[in-house]
Amino acid sequence: MAVAALEAEILSLRKRRQLYSLIGLLLVVAVLVSGYSKSNSMNSGGFLQGLEKFFDYPGEIVMEAWDAGPAFFGLIIRYIPAMLETLNIAGVATLLGGAMAVVLAMASTRNVDSYGPLIPVVRRMMDIMRAFPELIIALFLIFVLGSSPVPAMIAVAFHTAGALGKLFSEVNENIDRKPIEGLSACGASWLQRIRFAVMPQVAPNYLSYFLLRLEINVRASAILGFVGAGGIGQELRRTIGWGKGAGDETAAIFVLLFITIMIIDQTSSYLRGKLVGSGRAH
Repeated sequence: MAVAALEAEILSLRKRRQLYSLIGLLLVVAVLVSGYSKSNSMNSGGFLQGLEKFFDYPGEIVMEAWDAGPAFFGLIIRYIPAMLETLNIAGVATLLGGAMAVVLAMASTRNVDSYGPLIPVVRRMMDIMRAFPELIIALFLIFVLGSSPVPAMIAVAFHTAGALGKLFSEVNENIDRKPIEGLSACGASWLQRIRFAVMPQVAPNYLSYFLLRLEINVRASAILGFVGAGGIGQELRRTIGWGKGAGDETAAIFVLLFITIMIIDQTSSYLRGKLVGSGRAH
């Protein structure tokens, strides 16, 4: 009798859960429909009407690239210097931001015997550095310093320091403290404990995150070109704004950007796999 009552109770709970799920699904659909209707009424053109033209511009770019023939490959070579400038921005910014991130991570982790009152201050600093996107920082610096790759480099490095510092500090929290305690018992200084007990444990993960951040920064540096920070993004803005006749150049830049990102992605993926001890990172 007790088993029958239990089965009836389970069946009742299951029906109630299905009812709640159905009500939740209907609410989500209602919100999506009302949101679509509202946003569609606020646009100058309708979503469905615009959807029909979605592939018009990409189609024009592909056709112009096709019409260019073998000269299209010359366009790809022509934009390699701009791509190298973007890579330089990303590389320098990642190096500077990574170095700052190591200092911030060590100063914000209790597990490595950092100065206690300093920890919350450094953590809030990293929160602020991550809170502002590279684009916002770059726009402010371009207003102050003028249009050049330097504002982009500073903006990317600033954001990288906050983002990597957070990841590095989480790595520090998971290290084994026995080597630190052993060196402390021998009278080692804080810097000596960091060098000989902490860095050997965290270096592989640090480098893995560093390579991942380099990939992200290449994309970020390309985007910053749209606001006048130089590099391949600035050329892309020019060709897109040029109107008809520059579609082949736009396609060449897209192809070059795709090839570069793919090479960096595959190279860093391979290196990360080596660093963490597996055959391949995905």
